Amino acid sequence: MPRCLHGSPASPAGAASTVSSFLVSGRPEAFRRNVGLMLIGPDRRIFAGSRADRSDSWQMPQGGIDDGESPVEAACRELCEEVGTSKALLLRESARWITYEVPEDRRPEHWRGRWRGQAQKWFALAFTGIDADIDIHAHDKEFDAWKWVTKQELLSLIVPFKRTVYEAVFEEFSDLL
Repeated sequence: MPRCLHGSPASPAGAASTVSSFLVSGRPEAFRRNVGLMLIGPDRRIFAGSRADRSDSWQMPQGGIDDGESPVEAACRELCEEVGTSKALLLRESARWITYEVPEDRRPEHWRGRWRGQAQKWFALAFTGIDADIDIHAHDKEFDAWKWVTKQELLSLIVPFKRTVYEAVFEEFSDLL
């Protein structure tokens, strides 16, 4: 088990996912493999970070999977890098990859035309610390602010092209919220 996550993947008895991944037309290799983290905190609110590079963009932590790294290892690394904590319990991994296309004008320059979007494996995590255990400035400075929000609040804060992704994630992990 990666050091940033404590516990093991669990699924409540009888909890079957009804979410299916939605596909965007095109080659699978046109989508960057990525993980997303739904960090659930007090009152079943969700961690949301304001992107340091775009003040109008709030999102849940996410990031690419490095060569030789498993999705759960990437989730651990991203939790430490973007949220600055290891105080989390892994609750569940999404049953499917969720694929979405990023509008051309929003694609990061470091993608260099290689990818059109992302294929994401999502992880639901329970935050086991206190707010002071979160340090978004510890590593990469992905976020310049953060807060706990409801899923409805988060849907109103995110960029429109991620809304369908977040709705699918919320549906898959609905019993946890």
